[in-house]
Amino acid sequence: MTTSSGTSRIVLAVTEVSSTVVVVTWRGAGQITACLDALAAQDRPHRTLVVDNASDDGTARLLAGHPSQPRVVRLPRNAGYAGAMAAALSLVDTPLMAWLNDDAEPEPGWLGALEDALGPAAAASSRLNRPDGTPQCVGVRLTADGYGADTLDAPAFGFCGGAALLRTDVLREIGGVPAGFFCYYEDTDTAWRLRLAGHDIVTVPEARVTHRHGVSTRPGSRQFHLWNERNRLLTLVRCAPAWVALRELARFAAITALLPLRRNVPEAANFRIALRVRVLTEVLLRVPAALRARRAITRRSTVPRGQVWRHWARQ
Repeated sequence: MTTSSGTSRIVLAVTEVSSTVVVVTWRGAGQITACLDALAAQDRPHRTLVVDNASDDGTARLLAGHPSQPRVVRLPRNAGYAGAMAAALSLVDTPLMAWLNDDAEPEPGWLGALEDALGPAAAASSRLNRPDGTPQCVGVRLTADGYGADTLDAPAFGFCGGAALLRTDVLREIGGVPAGFFCYYEDTDTAWRLRLAGHDIVTVPEARVTHRHGVSTRPGSRQFHLWNERNRLLTLVRCAPAWVALRELARFAAITALLPLRRNVPEAANFRIALRVRVLTEVLLRVPAALRARRAITRRSTVPRGQVWRHWARQ
């Protein structure tokens, strides 16, 4: 309230909201409340959009009753993390879009740190810590065989999709989120496309998040390895130099064919022949669409694929 010449007038301060935080949940009753509580404690204003992948465990009731009153979009079926993020992208009307897992709890300064550090970059990656405080990653590195792997080194090739900030318009310009991936590699694929389009990705260790990794997807499970191996190969077909994509497809097929002849085969699910055959089948069925996406990515690219590969691919 200010007073001038005996007349009182109210001065309203309007705070501009730059970011919409998108939380994807599926059967998240065990963790969604803690995630939303952490978002409500952020020191930077924002909008919260929760995409519920047809949860059937009471998640909808918890969302409806949360004091922060997030906007909730309930999908008719489980579209996975990638599918839900793709659906959310059409609904976001702020300049920035944050991705957040429902098993992540950001510290109060998380969003502010990402917004302040973004600068001219297209995306910013958080520091994810395990519940015991040990670090999980500050981003994603690109391995010599085309995997996207957690890294503690900065700068990183890409961001971890569990907690990141992206420019909404740039994400749309590079083709959005690969909804068909369902789960895993939507972040690495997006990082590839950002790099090819000449955009930068910054690493922000000050933006801290506690992450209970794999609450919904059980890393190491058969389904995890199916998504992980399939989507790695599809990402390479879409984004990598052709010789890299062909080499990794051939290597995956050769290892699969030779497994019956090997002794001491690892117990991991991704060395089971049936799973690997399914991976190859799904990749081959999706190759036509992946090649169409590759041509569109090429049209939008300003940096050669080989240059991105040589700069970022490491052991």
